[in-house]
Amino acid sequence: MTSSESLSFFSPEYTSPRMFPVTPSPRPPPSSSLKRGMPSPSPMSQIIMSKQALNQPLTPEVSCEIIKNKPVVQYVVPRQRRRTNPAVWCAAILCMLFSLLLISFGIGTLVIFLSIKPRNPVFDTSNASLSVIYLDSPKYMNGDFTFIANFTNPNKKLDVRFEHLAIELFFSDSLIATQLLQPFTQRQRETRIVQVHMISSLVYLPPISAFKLQKQVLSNRVVYNIRGTFKVRVNIGLIHYSYWLHGRCQLEMTSPPAGALITHSCRTKR
Repeated sequence: MTSSESLSFFSPEYTSPRMFPVTPSPRPPPSSSLKRGMPSPSPMSQIIMSKQALNQPLTPEVSCEIIKNKPVVQYVVPRQRRRTNPAVWCAAILCMLFSLLLISFGIGTLVIFLSIKPRNPVFDTSNASLSVIYLDSPKYMNGDFTFIANFTNPNKKLDVRFEHLAIELFFSDSLIATQLLQPFTQRQRETRIVQVHMISSLVYLPPISAFKLQKQVLSNRVVYNIRGTFKVRVNIGLIHYSYWLHGRCQLEMTSPPAGALITHSCRTKR
């Protein structure tokens, strides 16, 4: 042990050690980020990993956590457009043309109807005669009846044709005679007069109807009903259509043999 080391702290020869000033460590040069005015990264935003952690292999738990935290990127695959079959295009074009043709045809027909204003023909009678009525027995009737049928076409621009004409004679809802007429054509504003002769031969009548007929003959007032069914065809240029027409007439006549028409009422409807 040296002499200096053996000196006691409390000896008068002991002197305190001399203190030398500590030179400051040089400052690091400013980084490029500070020169550009950008803030330096703080220690809280930095992750420090050791070599041991870097060299350590990934465990399944760590890899799962990384996969979960990794953002999922979805890719949209565009669908490939299929080419339409030419047969489908042809069918669509044909349907469209047919629809346009049908619409134009309907509009044209409507315009023609509104401009022409078609009206139904009229069925009427102007005269009738009842020459014979007698009963062979209380249930069978014989008769001879004639009337004048008037067919009128009231249209100013249309011709009509009666293709089917059937006329039936009734007494108290009992059919006693029928007659078919020949087809004919009527011009604009034309009236056609047809004489219709109807004969009843051994026609069965219910007892109530037979008693009612005898009573009317005795009272000189016999009531007959005429029902006409007609099929009418109308031509408008290339357009034509048909419909059924129904005529109803009630006639009141005197008793035979000089049975004459007293009153009548007729109506025609479709």
